[in-house]
Amino acid sequence: MVYLSGFTFPTYDEEYAFRLNIVKRTCYNTMYPFFVLSARGLERLDFAPVTIFYGGNGSGKTTALNVIAERLNIGRGAPFNKSSFFGDYVNMCAHMLSAPLPAQSAVIASDDVFDYMLNLRGINEGIDRKREELLEEYLQNKYAQFRMHSLDDYDRLKKVCDARSRTQSKYVKARLSGNVREQSNGESAFYYFTQRIDEPALYLLDEPENSLSPERQMQLKEFLEQAARWFDCQIIIATHSPFLLAMNGAKIYDFDADPVDVKRWTQLKNVRAYYDFFARHRWEFEE
Repeated sequence: MVYLSGFTFPTYDEEYAFRLNIVKRTCYNTMYPFFVLSARGLERLDFAPVTIFYGGNGSGKTTALNVIAERLNIGRGAPFNKSSFFGDYVNMCAHMLSAPLPAQSAVIASDDVFDYMLNLRGINEGIDRKREELLEEYLQNKYAQFRMHSLDDYDRLKKVCDARSRTQSKYVKARLSGNVREQSNGESAFYYFTQRIDEPALYLLDEPENSLSPERQMQLKEFLEQAARWFDCQIIIATHSPFLLAMNGAKIYDFDADPVDVKRWTQLKNVRAYYDFFARHRWEFEE
């Protein structure tokens, strides 16, 4: 499915004309995102069901993703640095839709995944602290020299009787739910993507490979391929993961190229570096 079919950015000449018309322009140290994408000769992008922005740090791939999201007014969780001129730049862009953009469309950045993992950790740590308190309570009640003097002591009596009739683990489990998700960071991150991408929509993913092992990256690749093929999702990804770059049918823009150009994943510098490295050590795998 393709919702966003095309997107245009201002040319270098248009950006320069804007700069000349700025009042008090010397008050600013940067005009970001002006002159970032035009420096790569990027003026237009055309999209497929899966489109990937590849490039190293500073290549502009995340900038392009954020500009597109802002232009389309797509919801996002984690904030990002817009800068004083971000809105001016976005207003100079244009987009083309081939289908109405679903309201569920979203940006999923690394910070969103990290926040999710931190929230899980906070919940689990709270549960762990409560578990320690219950373990101490069990011991106090099990061996308490307790006598009931009034109805006010009834609740305590129930706890004492319960502690004396149960094992420690059963006493704690009866009063405490298990940890929300007993998972590694990578498992939690992968789970987040599978829960977040659950409806037909446009999803913009910024370096989703962060926190994911190679095995999890391959699982994410398969999940995103299925989401695009069967569930009417359009996926745009900024990444340099060779596993995600190998997605079936993906249209890949090389932001390291000048000008930015469409390439096969096997032509990309980062992927070739991996290939050459393992080719040099091939004999070690075949021993």
